[in-house]
Amino acid sequence: MKLLLVEDDEAIAVGLEYSLSQEGFEVITCYNAASALERITSEDFDFAIIDISLPDGNGFDVCKKLKEKGDTPVIFLTARDDEGSVVMGLDIGADDYITKPFRLRELHSRIRAVLRRANKSSEDHIINIGGLTVNLAEGKVKKNGREVALTALEYRLLLTLISNRGRVLTRDQLLQSIWDVSGDFVNDNTLTVYIKRLREKIEDDPQNPTIIKTVRGIGYRV
Repeated sequence: MKLLLVEDDEAIAVGLEYSLSQEGFEVITCYNAASALERITSEDFDFAIIDISLPDGNGFDVCKKLKEKGDTPVIFLTARDDEGSVVMGLDIGADDYITKPFRLRELHSRIRAVLRRANKSSEDHIINIGGLTVNLAEGKVKKNGREVALTALEYRLLLTLISNRGRVLTRDQLLQSIWDVSGDFVNDNTLTVYIKRLREKIEDDPQNPTIIKTVRGIGYRV
């Protein structure tokens, strides 16, 4: 994992860079806010450890920039232990706040805890079925790594089916779930058409579907 370390104290930075690399991180170290902001603009990071008091600014701005770009986990590691700084750090999206002096083993433990929470949150928003990946947080669907373009009705229909995975849904239940999603009247024939279109986009072989299966005389199931 690629970790951004923003720390102006060279002795602390060198020690952290060594210990974190031993934990398997690729550590990119910045000694001021300007260089950190520049790296964030041009690179993606999986984690960040940020000092607040920097020679040309503060770590709050660095954290905000990271969070604007994506939900990168952030730990503030700083000598500022006043309540205002702690509250501000957490309010702008930091996942943890550690004050100096700190224990290295505790820092590693806090990093693992933040990563577990981040991975759990990410997994909660992603569903994988037969080469199909549905990212609920982003509203994106991919088939074998390639994004699939779905209409609003197709996406709503797919979500209804996968959220009831293993259950047989009747045609009436599916019609109710997608009714009026785009302001259009949806009838039984329309449902058949949308099931066909959806299969053409997500199935390896639409004629022999393995994701959306027909339960004859009842409806469909995933």
